[in-house]
Amino acid sequence: MRIGLLTEGGYPYVGGEGGVWCDRLVRGLDRNEFDVYAFSTGQAQEDAGWLPLPPQVARVRTAPLWAAEEDGVVHGRRARRRFTEHYGELAAALCHAAEPGTAEKPGTAEADRFTNALHGLAELARDEGGLVAALRSEQAVRALERACRAPGARRTAREARVPDLLTVADHLERALRPLSLDWYEEDGLGAVDLCHAASGGIAVLPGLLARHFFGVPLLVTEYGVRLRTHYLTRPDASPAVRSLLAAFHGLLTAETYRAASYLVPGNAHARRWQERCGADRAKLRTIHPGLDATPFTRVGEDRPEGREKGAEREHAGPHTLVWIGRVEPAKDLVSLLHAFAEVRAAEPGTRLRIVGRPSGPEGEAYLGHCRALAAQLFPDEADGPHAVGRNPVTFEELGGPGAETTADVHAGGTVTVLSSVVEGFPVGLIEAMFCGRATVSTDVGAVVEVIGGTGLVVPPRNPQALAEACVSLLRDPERRARLGAAARARALELFSVEQNVAAFHALYLETVARTPVRRPVLDGAGDPQPFAAPAEAHVPGHWTGPTPRAVPTWAVETPEPVTETVR
Repeated sequence: MRIGLLTEGGYPYVGGEGGVWCDRLVRGLDRNEFDVYAFSTGQAQEDAGWLPLPPQVARVRTAPLWAAEEDGVVHGRRARRRFTEHYGELAAALCHAAEPGTAEKPGTAEADRFTNALHGLAELARDEGGLVAALRSEQAVRALERACRAPGARRTAREARVPDLLTVADHLERALRPLSLDWYEEDGLGAVDLCHAASGGIAVLPGLLARHFFGVPLLVTEYGVRLRTHYLTRPDASPAVRSLLAAFHGLLTAETYRAASYLVPGNAHARRWQERCGADRAKLRTIHPGLDATPFTRVGEDRPEGREKGAEREHAGPHTLVWIGRVEPAKDLVSLLHAFAEVRAAEPGTRLRIVGRPSGPEGEAYLGHCRALAAQLFPDEADGPHAVGRNPVTFEELGGPGAETTADVHAGGTVTVLSSVVEGFPVGLIEAMFCGRATVSTDVGAVVEVIGGTGLVVPPRNPQALAEACVSLLRDPERRARLGAAARARALELFSVEQNVAAFHALYLETVARTPVRRPVLDGAGDPQPFAAPAEAHVPGHWTGPTPRAVPTWAVETPEPVTETVR
């Protein structure tokens, strides 16, 4: 089949978000043909270039979200009137939508209003050749202002001032840039069998329009729920700006969840957020991200002669705790250092290796704070406030001596530790599981789902509990070996590239098999029957789908959790 892969700031760009799993998916499904439609997020990303593409990628089309050149399109009077009507309807939907953060979900009227306005703008862009100038015009700002001042608009929308309106209009112009692209033709997205959006948000817009124009089914993968991210951004903006932008992304997400054939969260944590944001449980199919286990095979298999040498080295040398990841406040290395002080009191010879690079300027400052704290907690073993030579805590980066690869770091460790207070899908933890290492982790994000009873889990921001769990494993080598073996078996079963590719392949087939082919109905003489389909089938709205059947709450099955915490 022919897949249209939709990405934003990811594949095929080098270092793009989600680029690695997209590349593995494309290479694994080598019997299919892929057309990649990618949005770039900056000049630096475009300058970095693309990943090497396999032969099954037949075409790549890109567009910048960070810049929009004037297309030279001048709208006539009729086109301007159409734009004002559709843009005004979209703005009215934002002003009347439910307040973000409340239990109330977008109503059917607002959802249909938003969808019709979005399709109307897309059809206008297709007819006229683009909307770049119109979305930047004073006409758009005035339409937004009228919607905010109209009777029935939310209080926060009515309070919007001119700077707020300009900010919202600018954001909408950026978000609606995909409407002006020339991707929506018969030989473009109209030629694919399935659109697969690698994330939510703006990346889904081409898939929604392909479904609208050509009936192409849409599949959406969210390893991180974009709507949740939008709710947490712009904390310094005015209430009117936050409310209107949250309404836009909320309505876009509601339309995405309604139009998609299937939604693919990467873990139960993301799945719960999707359900909270209005996703239909019947459309959800959890597929865990796939990681390449090959680099960790040597450490994970741990041949008999390797185990004997490892045992001798363990008896001869000190125990080592390993932490690996990006250095930033969310990783809570401060609690880890305080926990390690208690570990050293119970097991004096233990060492701690912190391996990772700081994440931006904030990470640099946090790393300096952690270095100073390590020197303060172990003053007798440090030569100075920034010395690490004799300190039991070492700060390293991948590529250095003894840390050439992630597998090398885990190979030299006794127990792998994760101390985060905020975590999505813990890739570093899965790498430790591939290496057959026992782990101690904080109960955040999808950690418990990943561990599944093969490691110790403690509350976040609790150094004492973290220290007690580490000491219990350091003193029990048989338990470490048993948990490490179970962790490796679980990782190979659930988190390998092979399971990820096989699951998506099956879902692709299921999606296409359940999608009716849109062909004109012919009569006995071979002539088209113009009224064979009911008129309302051509009008977007919630009435075109099947009417949900009411189910009593006592009849709804609630899945029992299959994970447990090892104490």
